[in-house]
Amino acid sequence: MKNAEMIWHHVLPLAISLVLLLGLWETVVWYFDVQVFVLPSPSAIAAGVIDTWPVLQKAVLATLNEALTGFALGIAIGLVLAMLLVLVPPLEAALMPVLVAINCVPVVAYTPLALIWLGIGPASKIAMVVIAVSFVILLNALQGLKRPEEEAINLLRSFGAGPLRIMWTLRLPAAMPSLVNGMRVGIVRAMIIAIVSEMLGAYRGIGWIIFQATQQVNFLQVWAAIAVSSVASMILYLVLVWVDRKIVWWK
Repeated sequence: MKNAEMIWHHVLPLAISLVLLLGLWETVVWYFDVQVFVLPSPSAIAAGVIDTWPVLQKAVLATLNEALTGFALGIAIGLVLAMLLVLVPPLEAALMPVLVAINCVPVVAYTPLALIWLGIGPASKIAMVVIAVSFVILLNALQGLKRPEEEAINLLRSFGAGPLRIMWTLRLPAAMPSLVNGMRVGIVRAMIIAIVSEMLGAYRGIGWIIFQATQQVNFLQVWAAIAVSSVASMILYLVLVWVDRKIVWWK
């Protein structure tokens, strides 16, 4: 009953809106006879995906590998750094201005440096994703770790709990909703940064496919690559939504 209610309220409206959007898109392209290089129809894009699926499959797996590896490392770095700033408050005043200054510049601006230092392989893309994700996780985790009331912290201290015990039993559970929200934003940024970094210098991946197809004026291939990457990103996002509901159930 609960699953049926969830499908009725969430999945069904999404499916209907998607069908209507694709139907309108297909109709507009057909009615106005829009050229493929301007805007291909959804059916043409689907055919392009099917025709080049072996190539697109390898490309999207390469991009997912870079994005997920950087995403995992970014979560670990951001969370550990947030815990350190909470445990040692003077560090926050010293480090936060530097971290904000680094992230005020679009992450892709560092891509040329990453390509010089780490090469055009996966390492440079992973590094870019780590920079993008870790700052988002840091901000959200820091907000969540500071959420517990001082009275609750003092209560644990009265029972002899030290800073690490308080961190594990009180601060981390309180930070989980904020942390998962940061992960939702981070997974989207991870895919974007990985793809853009591949477009600036790579030998594989969806971004590389898009760049090569643009150079060859094969815009149907560009749209096919975009469609595959969009579906992959949406699946990752939905996985995080499921994780949110399973792990942070007390919300």
